[in-house]
Amino acid sequence: MNGNRYYGVQVEGAKYGVGFGSALAIAISYTKNHSILWAIIHGIFGWFYVIYAALFG
Repeated sequence: MNGNRYYGVQVEGAKYGVGFGSALAIAISYTKNHSILWAIIHGIFGWFYVIYAALFG
């Protein structure tokens, strides 16, 4: 068997996690601030902003 099969699964999972984290950050930011600019900035930070909003929001 090829050991790279598991690596491919991990990379795909990481891509989906980053995409979902960014989308969630954008949704939370726009709901709180009603600003597209802040939503874009928070989307770049992704999961960091999601965690920040959960802790201090």
